[in-house]
Amino acid sequence: MNDIQKPLAEIKYREELDALIHNDKGVKPNGWLLSPKAVRDFILGAKQPLEYNGKKIKISQKFFGDDALVERAIVTLASNRGLMLVGEPGTAKTMLSELLSAAVCGNSANTVQGTAGTTEDNIKYSWNYAMLLAKGPVKEALVPSPVYTGMKEGIITRFEEVTRCPLEIQDTLISVMSDRVMNIPELGNDGMLFAKQGFNIIATANTRDKGINEMSSALKRRFNFETVEPVKSVALESRIIKEQCRTMFEDAGLDIQIKDDVVDILAETFSELRSGQSYEKAKIQKLSGVMSTAEAVAVYYQSALSACYYGNGEITMQLLTENLLGSVVKENKDDLPKLKDYYNGAVKLKAERTGGLWKELYNSRTCIK
Repeated sequence: MNDIQKPLAEIKYREELDALIHNDKGVKPNGWLLSPKAVRDFILGAKQPLEYNGKKIKISQKFFGDDALVERAIVTLASNRGLMLVGEPGTAKTMLSELLSAAVCGNSANTVQGTAGTTEDNIKYSWNYAMLLAKGPVKEALVPSPVYTGMKEGIITRFEEVTRCPLEIQDTLISVMSDRVMNIPELGNDGMLFAKQGFNIIATANTRDKGINEMSSALKRRFNFETVEPVKSVALESRIIKEQCRTMFEDAGLDIQIKDDVVDILAETFSELRSGQSYEKAKIQKLSGVMSTAEAVAVYYQSALSACYYGNGEITMQLLTENLLGSVVKENKDDLPKLKDYYNGAVKLKAERTGGLWKELYNSRTCIK
């Protein structure tokens, strides 16, 4: 796993999954690897370590946010309803989809990536045309796509950014999700694929991305919708930044210590720019771009790398502002004056009140031009 940039969840957390499987006494839905309670523990963490292979295995918390949402998502899948995770970019919809798939069926790789160019072949099946010409429409000539694979093997099919697909392509899911049968007319009497127990679809959709195609009412009825909200707690966002950056440093083989005070300032800054509200009651213009927790993680990580490679290892507020600036302007350059006003208003008040790093952050405003 050392030479893989981003291992699949079922590989990265293999030991945790094995420990949960070994200790799982709950009732498992047909085709599931774990019971709903064990799936919840895998995603949200278990209070007590589990005994496995003579060791105590800690089940870590992997998703931070609304615990009740995770429970509802698990129940949706257990009821054989499709699950649709919607929300702004950067709210960990994809991560939650991957974790659910890994825990339910041990396979999170069976994925369709929705784009404007996605075709029905990319979703259901296509053909090996050389074999098709030689032998005709036989099963050996069929090339399975993720939905076909999910139905045949009884595993989850993940459909990322489904609303980026044209409407008529999205609607190819309707009959599959209603009847749990895929018709393959080219195979004649053998052209019926019935879904095995365990098959389901988890789809994700961003609400603010350009190029969104509204889903049909018929397809919406096949899904239970859950909205993944941005993190609202500064303390929780700070914790997420620390834990994710710590993991990223370890994966990169870098011995970089997390600076708690810097992370706390970054989390508070993102929270205020996202919400348009300041703890100092200063007027803030809400940015039009997405100030997600994922962006905050990227800003800290990039600042730490710059300090490590080109500085003395200490993150300066100048580095933080430079990387924050890049995160803001890539969405909308019109947000630049708003960011400058934020520094001249809320950050200035914090600097006058507390000094220290907030004063350094305020002084770094000169790079915002």
